[in-house]
Amino acid sequence: MMPAGNHTFFAPVTYILTGIPGMEESHVWISIPFCLMYFVTLFGNSLLLFIILTEQSLHQPMYLFVSMLAVADLLLSTTTVPKMLAVFWFGAGEISFAACLTQMFFIHVSFLAESAILLAMAFDRYVAICDPLRYTIILTKSVIGKMGLAVVTRSFCVIFPIIFLMKQLKFCRKNLLPHSYCDYMAITHLACDDITVSVWYGIAVAILVIGLDAVLIALSYGLLLRAVFQLPSKDARLKALRTCSSHLCVILMFYTPAFFLIFAHRFGHVIPDFILILLANFYVLIPPMLNPIVYRVTRKEILKWVINVFYRWCRGSSLRS
Repeated sequence: MMPAGNHTFFAPVTYILTGIPGMEESHVWISIPFCLMYFVTLFGNSLLLFIILTEQSLHQPMYLFVSMLAVADLLLSTTTVPKMLAVFWFGAGEISFAACLTQMFFIHVSFLAESAILLAMAFDRYVAICDPLRYTIILTKSVIGKMGLAVVTRSFCVIFPIIFLMKQLKFCRKNLLPHSYCDYMAITHLACDDITVSVWYGIAVAILVIGLDAVLIALSYGLLLRAVFQLPSKDARLKALRTCSSHLCVILMFYTPAFFLIFAHRFGHVIPDFILILLANFYVLIPPMLNPIVYRVTRKEILKWVINVFYRWCRGSSLRS
């Protein structure tokens, strides 16, 4: 935290994203897997959305939540990766203060939305297994729509104060942002005045919102697993567990690196900055890329659709030849 004395304050006009500090010579090589992962993310999530929207049998609560997750993944990756690649390829790190705040806003809104959607999906799995006879009565399309609206509203209301806090900060004549996208804490630490409120608000969001979601998900799965292991048949237990496998994989991919990065930024001063930034870059790429793959592989309805389309395409190609 920097004292306000002996500094010339100014209203920031532009920032310069530096990419990954200490790895500038490797930016082009790093960008290759990043670019490939981004295209896989776009294709995978777009295909998943297309399958769910066009296949009438998939208009079920679970798949509607999966489609929400795909939208959040597309928003998160598209908000960050194109500018990241521009920095790596062309050194085009200049970004206006307004554009930086906009990017930061959508990154964190997407992040909170994903957390809330995963919580909603945990509730969905709990009802499906513990109260299957009332599943379609409890989770109607109207209820799911309201839950989706609540996800967006909560994310907006939690992140909007960050924009207000950023606009209240005074900055010195330093606009080099040591990151490949506009991260809240990275921008905050460029300020010259007291950033205590901004830092603690970020910590509160991480602990009270993300942490609460994780606790509620763990609680729902604890109750769910207790109900599963009380089922009389081994086959019934295995079937119930299989319905949760994809969701559990997605939860682990989201929360494990999230909490690692949160605690690393707060307490891991021994970890080099370039490693933290590299991990932060992977975090906005890997979960959005893997989520649609997990659901296509583990959900037989989606996998069956993909196999049928591939079979028809191969058959059509052989007939034309």
